[in-house]
Amino acid sequence: MRTLLRHGLTTAAGLVFVVPGFAAGDAGVAAFPAPLASYGDSGAAGLWSVLTGRAAAEPFNLVATLIFLAAIAHTFFAARIRHLARVVEERHRAHLDAAAARAGDDDADGRPDEVSFPGQILHFFGEVEAIFGIWAVALAGAIVWFKGVGTAIHYVGVQVNYTEPLFVVVIMTLAATRPVLLLAERCLHAASRLGGATPAAWWLAILTLGPVLGSFITEPAAMTISALLLAKQFYALQPSSRLKYATLGLLFVNVSVGGTLTHFAAPPVLMVAAPWKWDFAYMFMHFGWKAVAGILVANAVYLAAFRRELGALRAPAPTTVARPEAPVPVWITAVHVCFLGFTVWMAHYPALFIGGFLFFLAFAQATAHHQTKVDLRPALLVGFFLAGLVNHGGVQAWWIEPLLSRLGEFPLFLGATFLTAFNDNAAITYLATLVPGFSDELKYAVVAGAVTGGGLTVIANAPNPAGQSILARYFPDGISPLGLALGALLPTAVMGAAFLLL
Repeated sequence: MRTLLRHGLTTAAGLVFVVPGFAAGDAGVAAFPAPLASYGDSGAAGLWSVLTGRAAAEPFNLVATLIFLAAIAHTFFAARIRHLARVVEERHRAHLDAAAARAGDDDADGRPDEVSFPGQILHFFGEVEAIFGIWAVALAGAIVWFKGVGTAIHYVGVQVNYTEPLFVVVIMTLAATRPVLLLAERCLHAASRLGGATPAAWWLAILTLGPVLGSFITEPAAMTISALLLAKQFYALQPSSRLKYATLGLLFVNVSVGGTLTHFAAPPVLMVAAPWKWDFAYMFMHFGWKAVAGILVANAVYLAAFRRELGALRAPAPTTVARPEAPVPVWITAVHVCFLGFTVWMAHYPALFIGGFLFFLAFAQATAHHQTKVDLRPALLVGFFLAGLVNHGGVQAWWIEPLLSRLGEFPLFLGATFLTAFNDNAAITYLATLVPGFSDELKYAVVAGAVTGGGLTVIANAPNPAGQSILARYFPDGISPLGLALGALLPTAVMGAAFLLL
């Protein structure tokens, strides 16, 4: 086995884009994906000729992008697939009930209920969090077909970095624990009391302070806490569908820009902070205060638009006198915050933050009477979603890079905003670092556009799947991609104006 030449660039968002000189670890395995410089594109060549030339030189490029587009299209049909799954399972249950009635079987033998295999498979294909993982199988098959088994194993098993999906699983689980949620709830309750602690006041406090928190505890943690509190204080009150989608879109957009006050919390900023030497002061002066202004304006616009409905929301009166919830000792909350801080600190070192997570699970078991049950399923589904996404994103550079490199300042902003809706915004900003000769104005435009468009779709920003996973149960037919895009459209325009005009 030949020595692995370590000239690959690994991004913190979990994507690997191979540069010239990278060779696979196994003999006979060619560099994959093809290094961008290997195409020999002329700097004066038009975009269409570059894309067609790259597709002709490497037919796999077109196949990989078609698979990626198929995965995106799949998300639009997820709700219908889940509905079909329920129909199949209901028919299966009716068939079992009829058979039991004919046989006089009252299930006294304790046998487990027979499930519908087709219904369960349809449920899996209808899970939005599973879609990109499902299509990653098709992508792996295409790699095997075009490049061989060795290349497929090397790409999926070595080149693609799963740090971000693993981090999201751990941070989501930690942020959803009872001590952390109670602490966040107390802090936001203090802010909501300024408005009388009404549902509208809670709504405004969560959507204002929660996203900004992402600049310090990372965006996935801020998304998890904000979504869980919105579920309890807002979505549980059954607002209208329009307000549900408006709130979801506002949450996603606010979290996407809320991490730009610092240079270490938002994945799209992490991609460029070191190569472009952007520090805390630079981020706050060029992005942070504009993001806060945009969040305040977007929240105010939606608050005015839905003021009557928000004002009419009332928490249901308890039917019985509820026993006060047992408080969590301060020292237990402090330990949880330490685990959270350690995970954020070690966000780029999976062995360390996963090891810390195992210690946390032991601590949670030892203090179980102050905890809620640790539920890994939502976090694992989100991690599966992101793992599938980074597999797809790693082979899309062939068309994203030439597109970005041919745009002026304002078109680049719009292009980055649009492309972000169809690929993780961290991938967009990372590819921008590979474009030679970017001026300061173009650097600003691509990052501003990437974070501005981070709320338009579930795949636009890494924390979005976490929010969708938590809030999906409040959308009976599933979260519609079109409904989300429409809900995020106005806040996206507000954020774009803030970054371009302020």
